[in-house]
Amino acid sequence: MTIRNDLVVSMHYTLRDDAGEVLDTSDGGEPLAYLHGHNNIVPGLEEALTGKDVGDKLDVKVSPEQGYGENHAELVQEVPRAAFEGVDEIQPGMRFQAETAAGPRPVIVTTVTDETVTVDGNHPLAGENLHFSVEVVETRDPLPEELEHGHVHGPGGHHH
Repeated sequence: MTIRNDLVVSMHYTLRDDAGEVLDTSDGGEPLAYLHGHNNIVPGLEEALTGKDVGDKLDVKVSPEQGYGENHAELVQEVPRAAFEGVDEIQPGMRFQAETAAGPRPVIVTTVTDETVTVDGNHPLAGENLHFSVEVVETRDPLPEELEHGHVHGPGGHHH
């Protein structure tokens, strides 16, 4: 089946940065399964996969605008260490869920001092070009509950 909206797609992929460093891959594991047209993957990759078929292999460069967005300086904030009440040891690289005016947002700790903690609410790949090498390995119609929930269930997808 040709890839279109409301179709489950399974693919193997390797994601690299501009320097060619592998950032993520399904190599050696299960293929990634997603529901096409439901924002389960970055828009630039989803767009490139539209109209492809099982067996197709492609290399796709996705700009920040079509990937994880630009890096926004206002999402980097220095907060009082007291905001992390109950956390004994805070280190760069730790991830937390921050409550913001726009709702919960994942943040990563970038810097820690005795008085403050700097957190970054940008996606770790914001502002980066993404280079995907993809092979489409399977397509199928979604189960009714997958379509209702907007994502794939089971192996390679979401598990409830």
